[in-house]
Amino acid sequence: MKKWICLLFALTLVSLALLTGCGNRADKLVLNVYNWGEYISDGSEGGLDTIHAFEQWYEATYGEAVTVNYSTYPSNEDMYNKLSSGAVSYDVIFPSDYMAARMIDEGLLYPLNFDHIPNYQYIDDAFKDLYYDPENRYTIPYTYGIVGIIYDANVVDPSDVGGWDLMWNPRYAGQILQYNNSRDAFGTAMYHLGLDVNSTAPEDWQAGADALIDQFHMVKSYVMDEVFNMMESGEAAIASYYAGDYFLMQEAQAEHVDLQFYYPEPTNYFVDTMCIPASSQHKELAEIFINYMLSEEPAIANAEYIYYAVPNRLVYENETYHEDMGEDVMEMLYPDMGEFSTLYNRYAYRSMSDEMLIRLNDLWETVKVN
Repeated sequence: MKKWICLLFALTLVSLALLTGCGNRADKLVLNVYNWGEYISDGSEGGLDTIHAFEQWYEATYGEAVTVNYSTYPSNEDMYNKLSSGAVSYDVIFPSDYMAARMIDEGLLYPLNFDHIPNYQYIDDAFKDLYYDPENRYTIPYTYGIVGIIYDANVVDPSDVGGWDLMWNPRYAGQILQYNNSRDAFGTAMYHLGLDVNSTAPEDWQAGADALIDQFHMVKSYVMDEVFNMMESGEAAIASYYAGDYFLMQEAQAEHVDLQFYYPEPTNYFVDTMCIPASSQHKELAEIFINYMLSEEPAIANAEYIYYAVPNRLVYENETYHEDMGEDVMEMLYPDMGEFSTLYNRYAYRSMSDEMLIRLNDLWETVKVN
């Protein structure tokens, strides 16, 4: 009997040890961050490694280690499909304005506790109360910008530069890149035609589809991240993209390439945000991470690394940031455009209803078939 009691006691200890071990693994602090590619300072070229710096700062501040699992997505739609399926869970995401609006409507985002995000005070008022989050409950603006056109000045005649027509100019057939997603591709077509990108009129979107079909034989390739290599190498000469990415391409361009950039009119004004999914398992930790991202050192490091404009006063009012970026870059990223919210509300390409999304995707299939 004593042997059985001893054996039972030993088995109990082993079981407790196993349960305790599993508990330690489960209780280990892990923050899952899901972001665009190349959209946070990674420590290259002597800059701040934001993720590692947060891990160090958190342990020094709270006396507890945290691990950040960081992964990236190529488009808002990819991120949305993963999260809405319920197959994955992330703690911090970076959706663009229109996608944030959709996720709010569908109950996929968590209403933030701003007691944990005191650095929100540094966000410029022009970036508050915007259509996608009118009560500022679910999102923190991370970056913003204006969609423009990148071109190789060694290929494109200066007289052809200035509007959306450049992307439909037959002189450059086979040298034009178009977005490989329905929303952005149709955006270029609607702006090119002078139509409202937020129109609900079927005939307007059909006109956009017709314009994309007309453009089809001029397009070298439909791309997303591939635009970087193709423009930097001179494999293509014209593409619509973002000012921040233009500067990254310009830094890496081949010797025979001379990349230039301009804003056509009208065009899309956008905001990318930081949000917490409703399914997050570590909401307070996620808010602490967002607050850290808004603090001066990481905010400046991120802005310098990704070359996007930011609504954070700790960044754009910092003299060293101005000096590091250079006046030419600052003029391009922060143009004299008056009240951002006024132009944003006028031109921003907004979220669509499910009915409009279905129509758009059907038209996109028609474009690709033709």
